[in-house]
Amino acid sequence: MKPALTRTLRNLQHNILAGIITIGPLAITILIFKFLLDELAKAGMPVIELLAAIFPENWLHHPVVQPILAIILILVMLYVLGWVTHLVIGRQAFQLFEAALERLPFIAKIYSSVRQLLDSMMAKKETSQRVVLVDFPIAGQKSIGFLTRTLTDETTGEPLATVLLPNAINPTSAFLQIMPLTKVTETDLTMEQAMSMIMTGGAVGPENIRFTQPELAAENKAKQPALSA
Repeated sequence: MKPALTRTLRNLQHNILAGIITIGPLAITILIFKFLLDELAKAGMPVIELLAAIFPENWLHHPVVQPILAIILILVMLYVLGWVTHLVIGRQAFQLFEAALERLPFIAKIYSSVRQLLDSMMAKKETSQRVVLVDFPIAGQKSIGFLTRTLTDETTGEPLATVLLPNAINPTSAFLQIMPLTKVTETDLTMEQAMSMIMTGGAVGPENIRFTQPELAAENKAKQPALSA
């Protein structure tokens, strides 16, 4: 009876884990999407409540219609704002707005940091933002990271890299590492591929990855004949 019970428990555990892995990404996507919709509804709700107070139509007071109208209103406002920003006058007005924010001591730091983060996250691979591998948490074990910028060691003049290492499954928390640029292994992964690997715990990803730096691979290959001799 015990072997049969053990097999049954193992199969049950295996199937439950398989179900969690299958539904996990979908559940996370739904939660993120629901969070965004809730925030859009909260942002537009004051305007909808004002319209409901002005116009006495019954449908404006419906608890289901109001959040939908609030979301549509915010999306339309974001679209119009983006369209105006792309115009010459809109760009000039936006530059004046940013210049005014830069004069505010505390707000300027927060705004500039968030703006740089969003710009780097939306940047293409040809820019400074790249998907890399670094030795973390110990040497010989690689973690996926995003090279956000490069620095210079003021003592030695050595180039340094700032790498953001998001945690698997939960990329909202991460480690920020500063290390020599020579310790960073660049990859051919896109941002989408890297995020897919992180969100699924490595279950979704490419078949091949550049794990070893080309320079180290060539050096090791050159040493092999000497070692065999």
